[in-house]
Amino acid sequence: MTRTEEFLTVLDEEMLQYFREIVDELTSRFGMSQAEAVARVNAAYEGADIEPYPDLMCHEEPDYWAYRLYFLPKDGRDPHSGIVENLSEWETRPAPPRSSHVWTLAE
Repeated sequence: MTRTEEFLTVLDEEMLQYFREIVDELTSRFGMSQAEAVARVNAAYEGADIEPYPDLMCHEEPDYWAYRLYFLPKDGRDPHSGIVENLSEWETRPAPPRSSHVWTLAE
């Protein structure tokens, strides 16, 4: 288990790959930079006690966590569920402030 320069939590090699897949989902689905995607992940999971792969969070695919990192909850509904057809009705979470230490990658 190790801490990388990009993520602010200790991860084994397989969980590191899982977190990178979450970042890939954020960049490909929502068009944000890799630096912003990593900052969002760091803001959510900094210092979290992540178990070696497969951590409990692995019961969901990385895109599930990407949606939760990008959208705010709404009326108890999940933006990742198949019921939601129009994502434009969802409010996005603001990115962490640029001055925050969670921005570990340059833009």
